[in-house]
Amino acid sequence: MSAARAYLDYNASAPLLECARAAMIDALAMPANPSSVHSEGRAAKRVLETARRQVAALVGGEPAHVVFTSGATEAAATLLSPRWTMGRAPLTFSALYVSAADHPCILKGGRFSACAINTIAVRPDGLVDLIDLEAKLAAHDRGEGLPLVAVHAVNNETGIIQPLEDIGRIAKTAGAVVVIDAVQAAGRIPLDISAGYADYFILSSHKIGGPKGAGAIVGSADLMMPEPLINGGGQEKGHRGGTENLAAIVGFGAAASEALGKLSGIDALAAMRDRFEAAILAHVPDAVIHGRGAPRVANTSFFSIPGTKAETAQIGFDLGGVALSAGSACSSGRVGPSHVLEAMGLGDQASALRVSIGHATGENELALFDAALANIARRRKGASEAA
Repeated sequence: MSAARAYLDYNASAPLLECARAAMIDALAMPANPSSVHSEGRAAKRVLETARRQVAALVGGEPAHVVFTSGATEAAATLLSPRWTMGRAPLTFSALYVSAADHPCILKGGRFSACAINTIAVRPDGLVDLIDLEAKLAAHDRGEGLPLVAVHAVNNETGIIQPLEDIGRIAKTAGAVVVIDAVQAAGRIPLDISAGYADYFILSSHKIGGPKGAGAIVGSADLMMPEPLINGGGQEKGHRGGTENLAAIVGFGAAASEALGKLSGIDALAAMRDRFEAAILAHVPDAVIHGRGAPRVANTSFFSIPGTKAETAQIGFDLGGVALSAGSACSSGRVGPSHVLEAMGLGDQASALRVSIGHATGENELALFDAALANIARRRKGASEAA
């Protein structure tokens, strides 16, 4: 970013990477439909399949098990369905189990009815309550259908990393199929769909520096899928109809390759996050940094300033040249209490701010953040003294 503005909202949408932009420009020059059999169509198909390999590699998957969508929300709506098929045989899921801190696209349950959605509690440290998960799955009546478990790998607000292997073990013991929302995890922690703790991952392009409008489902195998959300001409092996958004998909693939390569630089990113948190505590010693005692991804800090509404502080930061979020950016621009913090039992601190950074974040961004926070802290102190 320039010295005039600091963009600290990577969890909402990461800036487009140059490699993704270049790949998209090349794809936009390709006139053909990837489903066409002529030379131009086959050329488009080749770049589509290259992107499929790149996205699969990001999570240790097989290209044949990748289904491209318009984004993570569509991927969730596709997978969260009570009606699946295994080959030609129908398969029924009678209940969905989600965590109380999940992203809204998971919490709302996709194509499940409201009465079939079961919420798993979250502990005060932000981790899924494994005891509650185990108890609810033990009570599931498999005579009516199978259980489907869908939880996030990394929380989009706090950055807390969930115990995926434990969740997978409990769910698999109960005969459940496991969907992991890996949107905020991809490129930030190592992921391996072949490890056995998940059957499906959900991914999003624009969270890792690709374009908006592309996402993916990555399966551990090719044995079963839900009934298609979008029927059409048989694209994506019949799992998602409609001509593929070639430019967005190849940009997604390029970003996935770069994200995988940058996993080795996570320690440097964590060091930068720690510097932001040091600035927070230097200016606001009573600030609360949520999830600090739990495993977190390297790029995210979620904090509350006691006595200050998050939306008020967000405006102060914006006026100071700093773009950050007050909670999730996925609620049509609304600012309100964080359902994640409420799930953690922190209703009194449910107004919070999120700093989320990337590998391009540097000294200019830190300096602008520090200056804006200093102004907010001075106004807070002045208001307190006047009272």
